[in-house]
Amino acid sequence: MAKIIGKELANIPWQDKPQGCKDPIWRYSENPIIQRDALPKSNSIFNSAVVPYKGGFAGVFRVDLTSRLQKLVTGFSEDGIHWQLNNRYFYDGYDPRLCELDGWFYLSFVKKNSIPGGTVIGIARTKDFESFEDLEDATLPVSRNGVLFPRKVNDMYMLFSRPCDKGHTPYGDIYLSQSPDLTFWGKHHHVISPYNTWDGTKVGAGPTPIETDEGWLCFYHGVTTSCNGFTYSMGAFITDIHEPWKVLHRADGYLLNPRTLYECVGDVPNVVFPCAALTDSKTGRIAIYYGGADTVVALAFCEVNEIVAYIKENDIMA
Repeated sequence: MAKIIGKELANIPWQDKPQGCKDPIWRYSENPIIQRDALPKSNSIFNSAVVPYKGGFAGVFRVDLTSRLQKLVTGFSEDGIHWQLNNRYFYDGYDPRLCELDGWFYLSFVKKNSIPGGTVIGIARTKDFESFEDLEDATLPVSRNGVLFPRKVNDMYMLFSRPCDKGHTPYGDIYLSQSPDLTFWGKHHHVISPYNTWDGTKVGAGPTPIETDEGWLCFYHGVTTSCNGFTYSMGAFITDIHEPWKVLHRADGYLLNPRTLYECVGDVPNVVFPCAALTDSKTGRIAIYYGGADTVVALAFCEVNEIVAYIKENDIMA
């Protein structure tokens, strides 16, 4: 049986799989957990990051204002479901990820770069979610979907990212970069490319990779293009624990795709965009936070042994 390597989280948000559900991932029945208008002047609140913090949970949330400027805010929760968001914007940017590493909480996010334009992966860190220390940008323009690993591998920090263009990129692969100090990044490796129809246009890293005894469990978003535009769905792959650019297993189809009203209708229809995952090593439970239709925050669940087995049973690497 696959096992999560990490801390126990007894108060992980959780809802048992509905009777008769045959899918490896299932939605929280009370989705969305954060509505688009939860803050003054918020047009939408979606792709967001969450970590355990002081017996409860802390997060960084993407807020697009009614002006359509893209901002980040912090928030706190006792149960990981009901959130109090701060109406104080502390970064210009979007699509944050969080991980606890070396006694700090590290934030990676898409940071706008006015000269020469485009976006880079910004990195900052905090211990209290009140003040953040900016570090050097991790990439050149143009890049998105920057995701740090929760520990060093071979004494190096690891970062997923996706090189792209300045617009709504009609292509994109996931790459991994390494750093000895979170300042200088190199030793770049290709990880995955678009493959099947469901993720045939572009792919991008999702939540912080989850360490298991089978390798790094990585959820990602994949995009297909139809006559109605882009559709974003969630997939997964597993990499080697010591060389995380080497993919061992990859599911051939999506694990979660837009089907509900809050995933299909919104500012950007037909989007499931995973950004965060909480884990409990004792039970193997995983709670995944994702953006729905670029408008709201939603929650889904899975169990590590079942999800790993599903990936291996439907493996394009076999």
